[in-house]
Amino acid sequence: MKKINIIFTVLSIVLLSSCEGFLDVKPSNSAPAETSITSAKDAAVVINGLMSKMASSNYYGRNFFMYGDAKGGDFAIRSQGRGLDALYVFNHSASSNSYSGFWSQMYHCILQANNLLVNIEKMETAGLGSTELSDYKGQALTARALIYFDMVRLYGKPYNMDKASYGVPLVLVPLDAAEQPTRSSVEEVYTQILKDLTDAEPLLSKSVKGGYLNYYANLAIQSRVYLTMDRFSDALSAAEEVITSPKYSLYANDKWVQSWSNEFGSESIFEIAMYLDENDLGSGSLGYYLLRLAKIKNAMGWFMASDYYLARLNEDPTDVRWGIMDYDESSNTRFGSCLKYSGVDLLGDKSSPSAVNVKVIRLSEIYLIAAEAALRQTTPDKVKASNYLNAIRKRSPGLALSTSSDVTLDMIIDEKSKELFAEGQRYFDMIRLNRSIEFNDEFIFPAVQITHRTKTIDRTFPKAILPLPVSETDANPAIKNQQNPGY
Repeated sequence: MKKINIIFTVLSIVLLSSCEGFLDVKPSNSAPAETSITSAKDAAVVINGLMSKMASSNYYGRNFFMYGDAKGGDFAIRSQGRGLDALYVFNHSASSNSYSGFWSQMYHCILQANNLLVNIEKMETAGLGSTELSDYKGQALTARALIYFDMVRLYGKPYNMDKASYGVPLVLVPLDAAEQPTRSSVEEVYTQILKDLTDAEPLLSKSVKGGYLNYYANLAIQSRVYLTMDRFSDALSAAEEVITSPKYSLYANDKWVQSWSNEFGSESIFEIAMYLDENDLGSGSLGYYLLRLAKIKNAMGWFMASDYYLARLNEDPTDVRWGIMDYDESSNTRFGSCLKYSGVDLLGDKSSPSAVNVKVIRLSEIYLIAAEAALRQTTPDKVKASNYLNAIRKRSPGLALSTSSDVTLDMIIDEKSKELFAEGQRYFDMIRLNRSIEFNDEFIFPAVQITHRTKTIDRTFPKAILPLPVSETDANPAIKNQQNPGY
C-alpha cells in the first residue's frame, strides 16, 4: 500500500505531475535540487503548481471549507452515507475517517514551497536575484504561513486555550528521507507563521493578479492570525491597511449575488482558480456538495444550511444573501442549499457548475475582522467597530444599523456567519471564542443516531481537533506518542 506522509513525500514529491499540465520542471528526486529551479521562469511555474495543489479536494477545493461549516453548526445533513458525514458527526479515529488527506496534501504543498525557497536562496547567493524572484519568494513564504495556520487549527488546540500543547511538525527545508520531525508546540507554529508573513511582506507586489498571493493577501492573512491569537491591535492594523487600499472595494448590494458567478472581483483578495481542463473536481467539487438532491446530475444534497443559520439570515427577509440560497430536498419552501460554488446560474464564468473559483479571502471578512478587533482591543473603539460592521450589515437593508452604543461581539459574529456561510470559517470562530456549538440533528433523527458527539459541544470536546493519521504515526515513530488526546 502506498504511504503518503511527510517523509515519503520527500522522496516522491514532484513539483507538479505532468498530467496536471502545469509543470515541465524535473521532479526534485530525479535531478539535483540546485538544477531543478534555475530562473524566475521556473519559479513562476512552481508557484502555478502550488496554487493548483491548494485547489485539491483535500484542501481548499472542498474539504477544508466543508470542515469549518459542518463542524461549526451552520451546516446540517439530510442523510448519512453521501460523503463527508464524519465531519458533521465527529466520527474520527486515527485509522478511520481521520481525513489524512489534509495532512498529506498540506505537507505536499509545504514541501513544494520549501523547495522553491531553497532554490531561490541559491540563486540570490549566486547574484541572480531579481524583483520577480523576490515576489515568488514572498508568495512561497505567505503560502507556507497560510498552510501552517490552517494545519495548526486542524491538529492543535486553540492558541488562546493551550499554546504550549502540540501543534504540528515544522518542516522548513527539504528533508532527508531518514529524518523524523516531531510536533512543535502551538506557540512555536504561530511564531513561525508570523515570521514567514513578516519576512514575505516587503517582498510582495502590491499589484492585483487574480489567482495569486500579493502584499494585501499577506496582510489579510496576518489579520486572521493576529485575531486568532487575541492580538487585537495588530489584527486591526493589518486589516485597516487592506481596507484603506484602493485595490479592493465592497460590492454594492445589487452586485453581490452575481459576484459568485464571476472571477476575481473587487472583493477578492485571494482566490484560487478552478479550470475545466486542469483542477476541476467535477461532481466531487465544493459546488456539487452544496446543491440540493438532483438539482443537476450527480448532485446528492450532501449538506444544507442548518435551522440556526437560516434563522439568523431570516432576521431580514430582504437580505441580499438570500440570493445565493436555493431550495433543499427537505421541502418545497426551505432555502437551505448554497450556490456560492456553482454560480447562481449554475454556470459562472466558465459555463460549468463545478469549475467555479474558490474565494479564500474576501474583503468583507477583513471588515468583520476589523470590527471585532476594534471592539476587543485593550481600549475598545466602538465607533470603528460599528462602522466596520455596518459596511457589511448593509447587506441586510431591513435591519437597523449598529451604533457605537449598541454594537456587540454577538452582532459581529452573527454577521460573520451570514456573510461567510460555506466559506469554512464558523467552526474556527466558535472554537477560538470558546463558544458552544449546537447542531441541527433533527434533520436526520430518528433515522440516524448521532453517537460520536452530543447535540452541543465546545472546544473541550475530545474530538474538537483531528487525530494524527495512523499512516503518519506508523511511518514516523517519533510522533507515535504525540497523538492528540481522545484518540
